[in-house]
Amino acid sequence: MTPENILKIAPRVLTQAQREHYFREGYILLEKIIGDEWIRKLRAATDELVERSRKVTKSDNVFDLEPTHRPDAPRLRRVSSPVEQHPVFWEYCTKSPLPDIVADLVGPDVKFHHSKLNYKWAQGGEEVKWHLDISFWPHTNYSPLTVGTYIYDCGPDNGPLMVLPRSHDTDPMPTQFDREGRWIGCLRDEDVARLDLSKAVTLTGPAGSLTLHNCRTLHASRKNHSDTGRPLLLFAYSSADAFPYTVNPIRSKYDQTIVRGKRAAWAHHDPRPCEMPPDWSGGYTSIFSLQQEENEQAAVGAM
Repeated sequence: MTPENILKIAPRVLTQAQREHYFREGYILLEKIIGDEWIRKLRAATDELVERSRKVTKSDNVFDLEPTHRPDAPRLRRVSSPVEQHPVFWEYCTKSPLPDIVADLVGPDVKFHHSKLNYKWAQGGEEVKWHLDISFWPHTNYSPLTVGTYIYDCGPDNGPLMVLPRSHDTDPMPTQFDREGRWIGCLRDEDVARLDLSKAVTLTGPAGSLTLHNCRTLHASRKNHSDTGRPLLLFAYSSADAFPYTVNPIRSKYDQTIVRGKRAAWAHHDPRPCEMPPDWSGGYTSIFSLQQEENEQAAVGAM
């Protein structure tokens, strides 16, 4: 569906002004929209995953670890596909207000793509460089979006999400390969230098706040310099008529599950081109290891 058609449908949760802001700016922040009971359950599930990580000594297909991770001092960067690691996360993905909010932005038929739980540990949790999502997992159209849930309060020093408004309308789409043809999972330094980062918006908010950004929106986050950690629960959804061109880099048994409405009988194709990523069928670690150049072999791909 096009934004014009979506806006003709009565919203379930959002106001019309909020929907228009999303389509115009490429993002929206919803402060404290998730209730305390959901947050309590998400915190408990997240704590369980941290406890499990104490027994992990090196990164695997579930836990991505900072180099200084230890059993007595765990430092996670990511849990891949948390919806498969604890039932609360899939329950939240499907039964909370999230799918109805997403339906207000992609249309009534909503499909799940993947999930991840990104951490920024206190005093030095790693930055995420400027990048856009869709060329990690290209689709037939640009409806996919990512919903971030702040499980705890997130202030300016916690490494909150930053977005560059209206960057989702940039054509041509910036590359995320370096000049030697290696996938780096972020913009080249010279391309970042051309951005007007004075217009970047930092999305802070209390626990229960949601960040939503379009798959073409440029975004990043700084290191966590505070004394408290910042777990950010992320779910990627799309309209049901968006179909992936490539293997999902974060595998999930729930991939392509319809969470609202019905499956699409026809694919919607956006005429704007999309850069293709490397072949993820051989495995994928995380954006952190790619951007920090820890896994160069996985990052190599043909232009």
